Amino acid sequence: MVTDRAPLLDRVFHALAHPARRSIIRRLAAGEQNLSELASPLKMSFPAASKHVRVLEGARLVRRRISGRQHMCRLEAEPLKEVTQWTEQFRAHWEARFQALDALLEEMKPQDAALTNPSAPTPRRRSAPRIRRKTS
Repeated sequence: MVTDRAPLLDRVFHALAHPARRSIIRRLAAGEQNLSELASPLKMSFPAASKHVRVLEGARLVRRRISGRQHMCRLEAEPLKEVTQWTEQFRAHWEARFQALDALLEEMKPQDAALTNPSAPTPRRRSAPRIRRKTS
């Protein structure tokens, strides 16, 4: 089980918090790319893209290798497993809540049908008791 105080988990969430870094990860999922290729669609400079890649490297989501003048980057998806495990614990909670909501909606269907179909027999309602006022 992944704890809430896992330092790597903190770094991964921090890295995923920026849309440019999520875009870089999405593109690296297709395969290794050089830093210029990663920077181009984001319309950012090489140094700016390099800073984003450094954050991703710190979270161990990206590995960079330098070949001559090219900085080649590839995705390392292992840290995403911890994120998945951490978020998975909430799925069971929400599934139970959705099942309870489904059950409630099923209970409400006959009442809803009566409101939308006026020819259907309606459940009888008790009228409120009348209150008589004393007159002086």
